[in-house]
Amino acid sequence: MDGETERLTDGDFSVIQYTQSPDRSRTAMTRTSSPLLEFSHLAEVWISDAAGGDARQLTSGNRVSEGSLGISPDNTQVLFRAGANEAMEGYHNGKLFVVPAACGGATRMVTPAGAAYDMSSASWSDDGRAIYFVANMGVHDEIFRLDPATRTARRQLTEGQHSLAGWTCEGRAGRFVFVRQSPQNPGEVHVAPVAGGDARTGDARLRRPGHAISGGLAGGAPHVEEAGQADGRGAALFYPIGYRDGQRYPLIVATHGGPASSDQFSFGHDAQVYAGKGYAVLKPNYRGSTGYGDAFLREMSKGYFKQAHLDVLAGTDAVIAMGVADPDKLVKMGWSAGGHMTNKIITFTDRFKAASSGAGAANWISMYAQSDNREFRTPWFGGTPWQADAPIDLYWNHSPLKDVSRVKTPTIFLVGAEDPRVPMPQSVEMFRALRSNGVPTHLYVAPREGHGWRELRHRLFKLQIEMEWFERWVHGRPYTWEPVPADGGKTAQETSTPSQRNR
Repeated sequence: MDGETERLTDGDFSVIQYTQSPDRSRTAMTRTSSPLLEFSHLAEVWISDAAGGDARQLTSGNRVSEGSLGISPDNTQVLFRAGANEAMEGYHNGKLFVVPAACGGATRMVTPAGAAYDMSSASWSDDGRAIYFVANMGVHDEIFRLDPATRTARRQLTEGQHSLAGWTCEGRAGRFVFVRQSPQNPGEVHVAPVAGGDARTGDARLRRPGHAISGGLAGGAPHVEEAGQADGRGAALFYPIGYRDGQRYPLIVATHGGPASSDQFSFGHDAQVYAGKGYAVLKPNYRGSTGYGDAFLREMSKGYFKQAHLDVLAGTDAVIAMGVADPDKLVKMGWSAGGHMTNKIITFTDRFKAASSGAGAANWISMYAQSDNREFRTPWFGGTPWQADAPIDLYWNHSPLKDVSRVKTPTIFLVGAEDPRVPMPQSVEMFRALRSNGVPTHLYVAPREGHGWRELRHRLFKLQIEMEWFERWVHGRPYTWEPVPADGGKTAQETSTPSQRNR
């Protein structure tokens, strides 16, 4: 059949992901009714023979999205990852489960009891007696070996100030392959033995594609450290290039999206630029982040902004107390959930001299219907806004728009014209409110873009329009835009400027 393809599945469903057994005789997959995100919680695990026949459903009756599938070497069990607890209830840190491959039925959690980390990629060992997995531990990722029979994480195989991506386990070769990223390097491909050893130090380096980038940074890469805080949360603090003890610097507080995610020891492309411009950058893991346990993640239940924004401000105060940040030169920024946080912060305090809100929510009531992602948000408010006895007051009381009259911080808003997750009207509502109340503001809408801006011209524009805004309101000085590569003979500004609404 060289050069030919054969369709193996057929039906009124979408295959979201699949994997084959080590002997290539079986295929495990997750199927749902639509590839759209809003149907992902309806996915279930199925298994079939390698030709797509004898398909059987192994999980049912839950409302969580399964992933990271793996068939055990003896073909008796299917491993999967889900953001759920032992009862398969959603909105938890990622955990690992196994289900019988022959008939499905009851799932069994194999995550170590009391584990606080978020488990992501996972794979069986070659003999099926162990499971290897990557754990998000807040500001860093690590690889563990797990005994599924006893639910014991028997060994941590890596340790360091790094994040890991693209991880895979080649059991028969006895090797892991992964990309290791650090604040000083945008990513290197590593090969390391499953027994540990070289994986701990990263000596098994394969390629260094990011070496030329990190080595070419003006002034070198910034120093980055974990800024620990109360309640077990952490933050990554990027020092400005050329930092000197005793000197205070403007501080950019950048909050991550999700919110079920975390900022880690990674290269941080934007942070590198800001550090080179003389700014310190704080990336705090506020309540709602992954890698710190389920209670920490689920604190947003029945009220999104109960504590998370106070965590961000506490982190800001901690960096001021360290003597690093100038309390009179603070900046707030973020995208997606980081944009939600920015919208909340500017309605809560006027301590920040400038802000940039990317794809942020203004009104949780209208957002619920506009967005393509509702299932995950329902726990934040304990129900939908259109059910009988809907918790409308809770939705509204946690909406930044409710308190927008308090905003004094000059703020720009950025959003994609085709964003399905946090649609453009959310940014329009905030922008029009600030403009009506006389607060300096602009709205920038990138054509063709969805929830994350992908086109290089738009990403370059975002970085520079934010830098221009921060320089203006923090230092009172103009910013000179750096030239970007020409595109089809047009000027850099013509190629990098998204459409602007009511600038």
